[in-house]
Amino acid sequence: MALVAYLFKQKPMKYIYEIQKIMSSKNLMLVYEGEFTQEITKSVLSMAERNLETKGEEMTIKRKVFNVMVECLQNICKHADSHDNEHEKEAVFMIGKEDNNYIITSGNFISNDNVESLKEKLDHINSLDKEGLKNLYKELIKNNELSDRGGAGLGFVDIARKSGSKLEYDFERINDNISFFSFKTSIPITKE
Repeated sequence: MALVAYLFKQKPMKYIYEIQKIMSSKNLMLVYEGEFTQEITKSVLSMAERNLETKGEEMTIKRKVFNVMVECLQNICKHADSHDNEHEKEAVFMIGKEDNNYIITSGNFISNDNVESLKEKLDHINSLDKEGLKNLYKELIKNNELSDRGGAGLGFVDIARKSGSKLEYDFERINDNISFFSFKTSIPITKE
């Protein structure tokens, strides 16, 4: 949003073209910034699915990309925190292509109290190989270790399993209460 505000102030009405150039140069297929609700999530998924269909991707690739998108969007809806009205339910979601990969990126505000435990979960997931991820997934389901928000990191494990890639993340501290959690994963565009 800050980029749009900057471009708008610099070149009224030209910012639309500037945004289009940025999206084109970064091969972004879909960008959504704002409040995320279940209805908005359904709409974003529907638009992304249509976009994948027009690209003529193989069904297995479309399924992986779609499943990872669902997990990322559910993470935003279920786990975004805000302790002030300024950042209430604000988030961003992007999907694009880079080299021979689909890149799915999301970002949302979380409580600083949750940063360390999330970082530990993500680091643990990234430390595992394919078999380790499979075992962790089974263990989480078997032990039914659900948090008060409905997850036990199961979505992140599923993303790692489906993408076959390490999970990239960052936390940008905003103030004493909240940080911005940025998340990125890559899905190779290759036939199995």
